Amino acid sequence: MRVLITGITGFVGSHLVDYLMKNHESIDIYGIHRWRSRTENIDAVADKLHLVECDIRDSSSVRNVVDIIKPDRIFHLAAQSFVPTSWHAPAETISTNVIGNLNIFEAVRQSGFNPRILVAGSSEEYGLVYENELPIKEENPLRPLSPYAVSKVGQDLLAYQYFMSYQVDAVRSRAFNHTGPRRGYVFVSSNFAKQIADIEKGKNEPIIYTGNLEARRDFTDVRDMVRAYWLALEKCEAGEVYNICSGVDYSIKQILAILLSFSNIKIEIKQDPKRMRPSDVPVLRGDNSKFCKKTGWKPEIPFDKTLLDILNYWRSRA
Repeated sequence: MRVLITGITGFVGSHLVDYLMKNHESIDIYGIHRWRSRTENIDAVADKLHLVECDIRDSSSVRNVVDIIKPDRIFHLAAQSFVPTSWHAPAETISTNVIGNLNIFEAVRQSGFNPRILVAGSSEEYGLVYENELPIKEENPLRPLSPYAVSKVGQDLLAYQYFMSYQVDAVRSRAFNHTGPRRGYVFVSSNFAKQIADIEKGKNEPIIYTGNLEARRDFTDVRDMVRAYWLALEKCEAGEVYNICSGVDYSIKQILAILLSFSNIKIEIKQDPKRMRPSDVPVLRGDNSKFCKKTGWKPEIPFDKTLLDILNYWRSRA
């Protein structure tokens, strides 16, 4: 089997590589990356991968890659995935996420074969969720509150449209927050962990800067998430949408408290206005029953372990 991973050098892509190499050794793993992509996440196993230079925003480049590789499965993970960046670069976010996804669908549609495609959507698509709508089911209205969220709605609906119009074999996932080692430091749990590690090392004064601590999010360990992505293409139906989540939400304040419990440092907490968003989703807690019933998946890694692993990852780099 040939598997193509877009965004293979990134956080989720590199963990998917780890999962496939450990559990499905007979698979040939191909990955799309850009010439300037940082590769430290996959350097240790790069000699076992087939890496192809390609920008998903370039339709001809994507078409060439699909025609040459002829993948049996595509995990489309490449994206501009940081919500705050989408406020400053909305056009780039829409172009990368929506047009990039469109280019993959068009390449597949024109290729004459029909690989299974995992479209990595996001819980941010739900946006404004009311208290009486929790936990969030797949049929909940989409009220996106950021350019990133809008771009993910675009990917989601394109997957539905291409399935209905051209029978493109795409499974639509809506992954809630996922984190773990290698998560970029701009994301909240990683950012807190890096700040703590740097303070422990004496690099920074004992102050942790935060944004909105009251927001609540449903977190899953990335290592559980990539296992879910594999199962999605093993067992889920094309054209359907599935929440992938733990079903438990934590406030950002709780996450910081858990991380601090692993350290002996005494710190001051300061809110940084630059870390506040123009509009923020108060709470996201998902209902994973549709996906779990279809696949038998359930999260296995405790959240405390996830956070400790993140902290130790940043300690090793401080």
